[in-house]
Amino acid sequence: MNFERRPFYLSKIKTKLFQPRPTWQKNLIVLWFGTFMAGIGFSLVMPFMSLYIDSLGSYSNQQLNFWSGITFSSTFLITAIVSPLWGRLADQKGRKLMLLRASLGMAIVISLMGTVGNVYQLIGLRLLQGVFSGYISNATALVATGTPREKSGQVLGTLATGAVTGNLLGTLVGGVTASVFGYRPTFFITGSILFLVFLLSLIFVHEEFTPVEKKDMLPAKEIFHTLKYPHVIIGMFVTTLIIQASNNSISPIISLYIRQLMHNHGNITLISGVIASIPGIATLIAAPRFGRLGDRIGSEKVLGIGLIFAMLVFLPMSIVTNVWQLAFLRFLVGISDACLLPAVQALITKYSPQEAAGRIFSYNQSFQAAGNVVGPMIGSSVSSLFGYRGVFVSTSALVLTNYLLVHHNTKEIARNYHPTQETH
Repeated sequence: MNFERRPFYLSKIKTKLFQPRPTWQKNLIVLWFGTFMAGIGFSLVMPFMSLYIDSLGSYSNQQLNFWSGITFSSTFLITAIVSPLWGRLADQKGRKLMLLRASLGMAIVISLMGTVGNVYQLIGLRLLQGVFSGYISNATALVATGTPREKSGQVLGTLATGAVTGNLLGTLVGGVTASVFGYRPTFFITGSILFLVFLLSLIFVHEEFTPVEKKDMLPAKEIFHTLKYPHVIIGMFVTTLIIQASNNSISPIISLYIRQLMHNHGNITLISGVIASIPGIATLIAAPRFGRLGDRIGSEKVLGIGLIFAMLVFLPMSIVTNVWQLAFLRFLVGISDACLLPAVQALITKYSPQEAAGRIFSYNQSFQAAGNVVGPMIGSSVSSLFGYRGVFVSTSALVLTNYLLVHHNTKEIARNYHPTQETH
């Protein structure tokens, strides 16, 4: 390397890092980290939650499965119920206020989980965690309403990598952290990081927002009547539910399937954590690229391609013979994920009014949370009837259903799409 040119490269890097940025870019950087940590906060406890519950009392296997199921699903059930309420308040008071409520609330509640003495207290705090949900949906709404419309696909694709990779890598981080520090300190560490998210959101996120009087807000029914393509927005809600259900249908059986493939030998816990987190790496790499592609050819086309690809990836998982084949297919799942939720969010942004963004994205979060509940129920039911391999076949069928639904709901906008069009 020519050392005389090194100051030039350093100067170029420094200029790139510290160049003046528009507000939407600054918000994107801070909120990417915030959504990443919020995703980790939701998924970090998953690898050891059942073990933590087991340490809180003396339970039979049947009782442990019951309490684990209740503890897992309680947060998402409450999230599905309260999200529209927070979304309405976000449209009335501003999205930044909702970011602060969610991040501070999660920081406190998750820290308290490390102090519980019985499973009832833990379930109560998991319910309360659902009440303080909404960081990711409000971050999405804030970024979507502040970003130039022609860049929305790329920007929302980038932002989506934060939540998606946080959720997927959280399982790995949680397993490692719990093994090093123990169960209870892991909750305190997560709470501290979420408090840092609160401070960063408070100081560095800027929103230009004029409060709306309650009497001046349009009812949700009227909002949907004013939409140019209401069937697209409602269809995206259902699509989000099915995407989440498809991705989470294998959650209850993935470690058991890996144990079967490894013939009950080796470090099954570690391998399960690694394979569960692999899609996050692929999503992190691919999502911004697919976002840019969506801006060029239409997000509905990227969404359709992603669903076809997901169907083709889930199906061969049912016939793998070793964990390395499963790991490779899980990496491809991450690529399909990079097409899906960012494209859904871009379509919602492009075809809904900015003044109702908080409510629209909160409805979408409700459907997303419902998918998080429905998916594991489908996986558990199918695996009990047809075995672990049957779950992957049923998931492929679910994705096919979703593709047909998306094709039906978006065929009109696909015909009329132009890269520079204004949608409302």
